[in-house]
Amino acid sequence: MVSLPWFAVSVGYWKDPYIQHFVRQAKERKAPEINRGYYARVHGVSYLIKAFLQKTQCNSQIVNLGAGMDTLFWRLKDENLLPRKYFEVDFPMIVARKIHNIKSKPPLSKPIMESHSGDSLLIDSHSLDSSRYSIVGADLRSSSDLEEKLRKHSLDTHLPTLLVAECVLVYMTPQQSASLLKWAASTFPVAMVINYEQVNMRDRFGQIMIENLQRRHCNLAGVELCSSLDSQRERLLGSGWDNAHAVDMMKVYSFLPQADVRRIEALEFLDEKELFEQLMQHYCICWASKDSSNLGLANIDF
Repeated sequence: MVSLPWFAVSVGYWKDPYIQHFVRQAKERKAPEINRGYYARVHGVSYLIKAFLQKTQCNSQIVNLGAGMDTLFWRLKDENLLPRKYFEVDFPMIVARKIHNIKSKPPLSKPIMESHSGDSLLIDSHSLDSSRYSIVGADLRSSSDLEEKLRKHSLDTHLPTLLVAECVLVYMTPQQSASLLKWAASTFPVAMVINYEQVNMRDRFGQIMIENLQRRHCNLAGVELCSSLDSQRERLLGSGWDNAHAVDMMKVYSFLPQADVRRIEALEFLDEKELFEQLMQHYCICWASKDSSNLGLANIDF
């Protein structure tokens, strides 16, 4: 996954000085429509995250589910937008690789040390815990295991909490993802969830996407919930969230600052405009909230 945005960053779609420290191989060229799609994803998700941090005045926590080699913690720190605590969760094997990179690369470890206060920083091969940043090795298919590990790393269920899942829920069965979403909705009185994944997967283009992934032995166990924007909203409302929104990525692309969109469109010639639009109509950002403190989370929109 890291190699994909790394190429877009190297071409100049957006700035991320940290992603290079997580890349194993030389940057592999990607098609312009893929790079533009990544640009929309990064900026769309980032817009909603910053809106949440603004509403909560950073007196909140973020739980990044299936975070992989994501660099959001470092980018938020650079913008002086760190929440009270930032958690990342992924399979122990992926967590071990990320921790190894952090320990061996000062540009990654130094910001964690700078933001840390209090007792000594706890780190082993499968978890890292500082006062502002934690990485937890856990299986998202077991909410009880997830909660136990997060609480060990000082999760505060009374703090406004943002959960972020990018191309994560679609790899879980509908029952497993519903269990995770219900756990989050019932655990945090003030919370928001952001989900980025596929949509409109029942049409011909969606079926071709599924077949291409299956050929690469990539099974989308939860793809039946990705049939429409309505099905995406309904799964969130059915899991205990008070309100829910879903927009496809073509819509998100149109909401982004158009001067910057023109800048990135000039980076590479896009031959297949129709293919780009079809791809963007088959991915979406969904978000939902519950807000017993009336912070205005329901008003967050593009």
